[in-house]
Amino acid sequence: QVQLGESGRVLVHSVDSLRLSCTASGLRANESHIAWFRRVTAKQRESVSCISSHDGTTYYHDSVKERFTISRDNARNTVYLQMNSMEPDDTAAYYCAADLRPMYRDCSAAEHLYTNWGQGTQVTVSS
Repeated sequence: QVQLGESGRVLVHSVDSLRLSCTASGLRANESHIAWFRRVTAKQRESVSCISSHDGTTYYHDSVKERFTISRDNARNTVYLQMNSMEPDDTAAYYCAADLRPMYRDCSAAEHLYTNWGQGTQVTVSS
């Protein structure tokens, strides 16, 4: 059974840093594309970042470039999302997701490609 679990602090102040963790069980994190998505209440879920299985190629949404960093620890089967210089607009429910059988070489921001999802972690950034 494939499971993804997120963890991290949930309330931070603007310009603070926060690291979210996504630990995978039932799959190897380095054999799947892993992505972070977020949903702001009443809006669509948007892709934040992803890391490719084969070589660790990364993708970032324009709104988080230069502030967020995705990384993978194969020994811990965990993917991290380091979020720096956080802003109130980063307030959202954050989800990690896995594409277990990647069709494409590089990970994608396309939500429909990800078949397994974590339960989500609510992150609130106060001004």
